[in-house]
Amino acid sequence: MMNTYDRPHDPLGWHGTTILCVRRLGPDGQMQVAMAGDGQVSMGQTVVKGNAKKVRRIAGGRVLTGFAGATADAFTLLERLEAKLERFPDQLERACVELAKDWRTDRYLRRLEALLAVADKDRSLLLTGQGDVLEPEDSVIGIGSGGNYALSAARALMTVEGLSAEETARRAMKVAASICVYTNGNFVLETL
Repeated sequence: MMNTYDRPHDPLGWHGTTILCVRRLGPDGQMQVAMAGDGQVSMGQTVVKGNAKKVRRIAGGRVLTGFAGATADAFTLLERLEAKLERFPDQLERACVELAKDWRTDRYLRRLEALLAVADKDRSLLLTGQGDVLEPEDSVIGIGSGGNYALSAARALMTVEGLSAEETARRAMKVAASICVYTNGNFVLETL
């Protein structure tokens, strides 16, 4: 089975997600987490929607999530993640591992095509349908059509002292929107 992130050609032509998660020490010396997502959904060369909300809070606002891929599939996975977090409160990594196991082995779930970026006050994780739960070394995650552009810009901005996680994410998303035709400048940005 091929997922959206390794499919050579999308027959429907759906594109249009850029999700970025940045974790860094802020100017005040406190750890900050910011997750941003653009609002564009495209089908082929047509923008279908410009204000989609692909970043949201779950688990009583303690966890930030962003998704790329099929929206209904992502919502199904987010519901499952919330259930895992209810079962394992304040244990994001364990909840994500449990979800990844289900996602990979359950006949229904393994057909879901999405990527999830999730973060709480302690961790930032990337979840895939291949059973991966990855924590990046540099505390930056980028997924979706413009994810690599935003990721590259954020990594470069991590060397700039005095920037907050929010400002780093905002600037990196602007770079991605200026390069990727499937990314617009209508961002939703959440912070912890």
